[in-house]
Amino acid sequence: MSNPFPSLVSTQWLAENLGAADLVVLDASRHLPAAGRDARAEFQAAHVPGAHFLDLAAFTDTTSSVPSALPRPDQVSQTLAQLGVPQGARIVLYDDSAVKTAARGWFALRRCGVANVALLDGGLGKWRTEGRAMESGETQIKPAEPALLSAGVAAATKAQMLENLESGDAQILDARGPDRVFGSSIDPVHGGQNGRIPGSLNLPFGEVFNADGTFKSPDDLKDAFEDAGVDLSRPLITTCGSGVTASVLLFAAHLAGKDDVRLYDGSWQEWEADPATPKEQGPQ
Repeated sequence: MSNPFPSLVSTQWLAENLGAADLVVLDASRHLPAAGRDARAEFQAAHVPGAHFLDLAAFTDTTSSVPSALPRPDQVSQTLAQLGVPQGARIVLYDDSAVKTAARGWFALRRCGVANVALLDGGLGKWRTEGRAMESGETQIKPAEPALLSAGVAAATKAQMLENLESGDAQILDARGPDRVFGSSIDPVHGGQNGRIPGSLNLPFGEVFNADGTFKSPDDLKDAFEDAGVDLSRPLITTCGSGVTASVLLFAAHLAGKDDVRLYDGSWQEWEADPATPKEQGPQ
């Protein structure tokens, strides 16, 4: 997919381009309940100048049986319009979350055909560490006209995951920590049993980042995938607990030049809750 706007921009680039008429910055922070953090309140206290708050907690399809399902195209269109994002605008997403939620926002937009969307490399943490400008409060929004969007095919359903277990067409890569993927106790994040979809490989999402929170180079990302057992010549499906950190791996694969990747949106939270789905626990 050709895209004139890069998928990843530096803090220096954003600082130099802030205020451009066709640029919209969105804070896509969302936190795990155990973190005890309020993403909207933190946004109101301090954010990149001119940014708006993309409420990922509400950016879900509540009509779906999938927990925290990706938003429908009409929801994406309406949300962007309400945030004042005109059609064709360049969008930069960032977060200040331990689970790097901006990647989830990136995927939700890209799968609906929003092409000019990038992540801020290093997120708000790097921006703040560098002493760059911040502002508080809410930025006034002028609503835009909704765009007509349609969903792509980059998300996998539970039924398709079951079919894939039979066919073996795509590799499955889990973004959770090995204690959750290979353990047999209770999942500390979503409840239910730890474990994995049979045959899953494991690449903890934190391993695609440098120490400063920026993404590793494309070559280093390829190495990370291959070290996890991924054959980069074959299709891939990423999964995790609820589809958030799986989005990080999907984005990292994109940076490495691999786009034949789908996201299992329901992830382990949906899979574990169904007594009929096959599961594995313990070491491979």
